[in-house]
Amino acid sequence: TGLIGQIGFQVLDGACRQLRSWQADPTMHGLTLAVNVSARQFRDPGFVAAVRRILSEYGIPASLLKLELTESTVLDDVDTTIRTMRDLRALGVGFSMDDFGTGYSSFVYLQRLPLSCMKIDREFVHALTGDDSEGSRQIVSTLIQLAHGLSLRVLAEGVETPEQLAILREQGCDEIQGYLHSAPQDAAGFAATARHHQ
Repeated sequence: TGLIGQIGFQVLDGACRQLRSWQADPTMHGLTLAVNVSARQFRDPGFVAAVRRILSEYGIPASLLKLELTESTVLDDVDTTIRTMRDLRALGVGFSMDDFGTGYSSFVYLQRLPLSCMKIDREFVHALTGDDSEGSRQIVSTLIQLAHGLSLRVLAEGVETPEQLAILREQGCDEIQGYLHSAPQDAAGFAATARHHQ
């Protein structure tokens, strides 16, 4: 319907508003927030200016905002994508590549992209304890080594069991997200959980 761009900017605005409110809370101060960006939104010629305006409006350090892009978004028009990413990176915004390995991964482009994190898709994580666990462990290990070789952090999605966590730790994965840690929460619930753990 074409509404995803408008919705995406509302989400981005809300994320930056949340980051500003966290800055006044000693428990939450300095936390980063990642926002998924659609291909249509990312290709909007005014996207960089809009991000700059929103960051300025809320007065938050750009380094607290991370944008998550899928492989398909990145590889549709690589040269334009790299220019846009570099402009945003110059502001201080970080990037993660979401669902890496589920589409057509081009290693030539991977080294050109100004990424800071690679996310391993939940399908690979779930397969770590499945019927073909040995093959899955090899794939995950290779992805982690590749990312670290490119000086990228690695985040595994969809971690649900202590066994998956143990395997990922053994492989050198940097971060996880998933139900093992927490179910999705609204901002108030997340803050309560963070305070409890601190």
